[in-house]
Amino acid sequence: MKERSLRSVILGAAFLMATSAVGPGFLTQTTVFTTQLLSSFGFVILVSVVLDIFAQLNIWRVLTVSGKRAQDVANETIPGSGYVLATLVAFGGLVFNVGNIAGCGLGLNVLFDIPVEVGAIISAVIGITIFLVKEAGRAMDLFVKILGVVMIGLIVYVVFAAQPPLVDAAYHTFVPTTIDARAIVTLVGGTVGGYITFAGAHRLIDAGIFGTDALPEVNRSAVTGIILTATIRVLLFLAALGVVSMGLTIDAANPPASVFRGAAGIVGYKMFGVVMWAAAITSVVGAAYTSVSFFKSFNSRLEKSSNYVIVGFIVVSTLIFLTIGRPVSVLLWAGTINGFILPVGLGLILIASRRPGLFENYRHPLWLQIAGWLVVAGMAAFSVLTLIDAAR
Repeated sequence: MKERSLRSVILGAAFLMATSAVGPGFLTQTTVFTTQLLSSFGFVILVSVVLDIFAQLNIWRVLTVSGKRAQDVANETIPGSGYVLATLVAFGGLVFNVGNIAGCGLGLNVLFDIPVEVGAIISAVIGITIFLVKEAGRAMDLFVKILGVVMIGLIVYVVFAAQPPLVDAAYHTFVPTTIDARAIVTLVGGTVGGYITFAGAHRLIDAGIFGTDALPEVNRSAVTGIILTATIRVLLFLAALGVVSMGLTIDAANPPASVFRGAAGIVGYKMFGVVMWAAAITSVVGAAYTSVSFFKSFNSRLEKSSNYVIVGFIVVSTLIFLTIGRPVSVLLWAGTINGFILPVGLGLILIASRRPGLFENYRHPLWLQIAGWLVVAGMAAFSVLTLIDAAR
C-alpha cells in the first residue's frame, strides 16, 4: 500500500471510531453531565480518556496483529463465543442505529424545518449511497473525516461564543470538587462500548493493515481516535460550561440544542443542526459497517456482498424508526446491552492474547493486560448495577 493511501486509511479508521462514538446520545450525555458536575466534569473526561486508551489499545493490537476480526478470535479462543459476541454487537448496533437515524432527522429538521421523518429518509439514502459506490471503503473514510472536521470547527466557534471559565475548568480537571464514578463508566461505555470498540480495528483489517509490522500505525490510529473523541467532548464540555456560567438555563428536553442557542443565538441553533446531523449520520455509517463486519466472515457469500448487507441494515433501521418513532424504551435496554458488550468483548480479547499460536513473534504487554482487566471489572460491575436498578 502506498504511503499516502496508508495514512488515509489510518486516519480514516481513527475518524470512524471517533465519529461512531459521537452520536446523538453523546451530545446529550456531555451536556447533562456538565450541567450536573460543572467544571469537575473535566476530571471525568480525563479519567475516561485514560480508560478508553487501555480498552482500545488492547483490542486494536490483538486483532490487528492476529489479522483476524473479533468474532473469529473469540471463536478460536472459546468455541461459540464469537457468535454470541457478534449477535450482541449486531443487535446493539441495530437498536442504536434507530436512534442515530432519529438524530439525523432531528438535525435536518433544525436546519431546514422539514419533518423529522423526511430528514431521516434523506439521511438514510445518503448513508446507503456511500456503500454503493465502487470504492466504498475510501468513500467512507473521506466522509467521516470531512464531517468530523466540520463538527470540531463548529463546536470551536460555539466555545468562543460561550466564553467558558477556562482557568477554573483546567484546575478542576485535575483537582475536582466532585468525583462521579458512574459518570466515568458511562462515558467509557459511550465512547468504546458496543460496536464502537471494534470499528477502527475491523476497518484496518479490511484495508489489509495487520501483522506485527503494522503495530506503530495501529497504535497511532487507536490513540488518534480516542484523542479526537476526547477533543470533541472537551469542546462540548467547555461550551456547556460557558452557557451554564452565564446563568442561562439548559433545556432538559434538548440539552445540547440549548447550549448552542444560548451561546450563539439562532446561528448557534442552526449550527447545532449541522453538528447533530453530522454526528448522527457518521454514527449510522459506523454502526452499520461494524455490525455487518461481525457476520461476514461466517459465510463467503456475506463476505462478497457485505456492502449490500450494510445497505439492508440501514434500511431496516430506518423502517423501525418510521414505524415506532423515537424508541426511548428500546434505547434504554440497548444502553444496558452496550454496557455488557465492552467487558464481554474486551474480556474475550484479553483471554485470547494469552493463547499460544494466535501470534507470531509478538507478546502482548503485561501492563496492557492488567489495565484491560481493570476496565473489564469496572464496566462489568456497572452493568450489573444497571440491571439491578432496572429490575426495581
